Amino acid sequence: MKNKNISRIVWGLALVITGIVFTLNILGIAEIDIFFDGWWTLFLIIPSFIGLFSKRGRIVNITVFVVGIALLLSAQNILDFASVLQLIVPFVLILIGFKMIFSPSFKHKPNEKIRELKNNGKSYLNDSAAFSAHKIDFDGQIFEGAILDAVFGSITCDLSNAIIENDCFITASAVFAGIDIKIPEHIQVNIDSNVLFGGVNDKRKDADYQNNHSDKSRTIYIEANCLFGGLNVI
Repeated sequence: MKNKNISRIVWGLALVITGIVFTLNILGIAEIDIFFDGWWTLFLIIPSFIGLFSKRGRIVNITVFVVGIALLLSAQNILDFASVLQLIVPFVLILIGFKMIFSPSFKHKPNEKIRELKNNGKSYLNDSAAFSAHKIDFDGQIFEGAILDAVFGSITCDLSNAIIENDCFITASAVFAGIDIKIPEHIQVNIDSNVLFGGVNDKRKDADYQNNHSDKSRTIYIEANCLFGGLNVI
């Protein structure tokens, strides 16, 4: 069953049950207080439970689901709240560790096109930012590729006025960091990403506009790996 169908069924059941409870209360048949101690945790539990049936973001959904259950039990005085808070951090660390060890998405498999571009003998930029902020401007310069690594820092790579003659690549890693890449709107972008507690976004105009107006003869291939970090194409 598709995740969309499961989501519809779960939310539908929740609405039906809520409606029935309100009806019973109004008619005086029963006195059911739906605002029980910790009712707000359902806003964590239900969406994350639905997300467990998705192929993406399962680690995040498992974390939110378990935290929601723990907070609900704490609100019901079944678990001690202080103990719940102390256990959340190690639990998240354990999940991240298992994700990095066993998940195929975090086993480094370079994009074949990027590998080809790296081995074509052309020069490319290699920049690392650790606990610092770097700004790189290719104004009027030929751009052939870049390797960007940011750890507890940030990198801004401006290709707005760069000379891009052929296909090129960017491999970027952001760990507790942020990377912004400014790319002309007429250049096509192909993004391959592995993300855990982070995000990769193309913030230029919508995809339909890009497909219709980009220069198909030149593509920048981006391989992004983000752990508690993010990469934005702007």
